[in-house]
Amino acid sequence: MKFIDEARIEVIAGDGGNGCASFRREKFRPFGGPDGGDGGKGSSIYVVADRNVNTLVDFRYSKVHTGKHGEPGRGSDCYGKGAEDITIRMPVGTLIVDDLNGEIVADLTEHGQSELLAKGGEGGWGNIHFKTSTNRAPRQKTEGKEGERRTLRLELKVLADVGLLGMPNAGKSTFITAVSNAKPKIADYPFTTLHPNLGVVRVSHEKSFVIADIPGLIEGASEGAGLGHQFLRHLQRTGLLLHIVDLSSFDDKVDAVKEAKALIKELEKYDEELLNKPRWLVLNKLDVLDDAERKKRVKDMIKRLAWKGPVFEISALNREGCQDLINAIYLHLEEKRHSEQRAEETSMTEEARGISSIDPDDPRFKIIED
Repeated sequence: MKFIDEARIEVIAGDGGNGCASFRREKFRPFGGPDGGDGGKGSSIYVVADRNVNTLVDFRYSKVHTGKHGEPGRGSDCYGKGAEDITIRMPVGTLIVDDLNGEIVADLTEHGQSELLAKGGEGGWGNIHFKTSTNRAPRQKTEGKEGERRTLRLELKVLADVGLLGMPNAGKSTFITAVSNAKPKIADYPFTTLHPNLGVVRVSHEKSFVIADIPGLIEGASEGAGLGHQFLRHLQRTGLLLHIVDLSSFDDKVDAVKEAKALIKELEKYDEELLNKPRWLVLNKLDVLDDAERKKRVKDMIKRLAWKGPVFEISALNREGCQDLINAIYLHLEEKRHSEQRAEETSMTEEARGISSIDPDDPRFKIIED
């Protein structure tokens, strides 16, 4: 199946049925009165997040989703039947934006999450609602309201704990193959990866995390060079970025430090928040270097980059250093989860206690002495 992570669709909810103006006509009841029923409600359009859907490819071919109209009211107090609502299933991680004003309509982050995309029109009133003591034969009725109509932009952002960042052929696909169950295409030419890949990394039987591999970036990606940086959206939900750098090149024209700086600059152009995420430096393909050359290149990389964060030396091909990196990632993610839980519990406790500052001079808190 082709991976599609962007699409545009139009959703048109159903119109409400018109109300009915009718009078009761039966034998021996010449003054039966109004009996026109209301129109039925038009169908609304909902979206549901489904973990079994992995791509937006269906919405490249099915672009218009139209609801059914409600039935009109009839005489003898018969109300029109409401139309059934329509449910559209989309991948978990889909961001739905109104194409007209840029408003976020829904952000599907959990399986089974349901959101309203377009509300169906209400049915019109029949003349049964307009009878009064002075207006015993009303001929008024109202038409059903139109359903909402929207053009929506769909953006799929994969849900992963860790994201891989690097130049083409840095070894990202080899790394995700070595540590997870993912099986991306691997070859000795650039841009082998053409769409994001997800892999589950098992630390133990009950401990795991999800890692995402995206196509490599090159300098000028913000202007569309290479594959551009359209896939960087898939790293926006991650909690940690691994900047993978290939230090094994024997070509003097290839400067790994310059490439790393260019990639960081492209990251800054795309999103300041993404740039400020925790980012670790992972130096790959060091198995082809002898110890002296290896130490020299690692030291030069750290010095010229002025790198202050964690640094890991690995060889994804023979899995050297990969297990230590996996363990460190899991500990980092666990600490992050625990700190978020503590912050949430503290916030809830403070809210429950109703903590507030009290002014002793406020007359509402005057002390009454016996």
